[in-house]
Amino acid sequence: MRRIALILWIALAGGAQAQTVSVWDGVYTDAQAARGEAAFGAHCASCHGANLGGTGEAPALAGPQFLSDFDGLSLGDLFDRIRTTMPQDSPGSLPRDQVADILAFLLKTNGLPSGGKELDRRSEYLKAIGFSAANPAK
Repeated sequence: MRRIALILWIALAGGAQAQTVSVWDGVYTDAQAARGEAAFGAHCASCHGANLGGTGEAPALAGPQFLSDFDGLSLGDLFDRIRTTMPQDSPGSLPRDQVADILAFLLKTNGLPSGGKELDRRSEYLKAIGFSAANPAK
């Protein structure tokens, strides 16, 4: 009996881990995105543009190309890229909370829905959130 229970628990646990939340499931709050907009203006807009359209060598952070560039990755991948390489003049200098806020702002700007819970600041949790350019519900 114990062996059957163990097998069942392993099967259920494995299935739960296979399920991934999507950026289309409302993974940040509007308040967090508002904080991120202010942080973006202070730390990112000089290179990426106030409208997130990109300037010079800094790519656009809004629009189809941005969504396509990260399609199929996890939100943790994008978070870690921002956290370790930005801002360009001082990589890795932004606190994790601020990176999460900026990421929430990027999601909002790209038309991804907000929700009732703030985006986490830990990469290991964000890796469970899939980044998809297209809404899978449509």
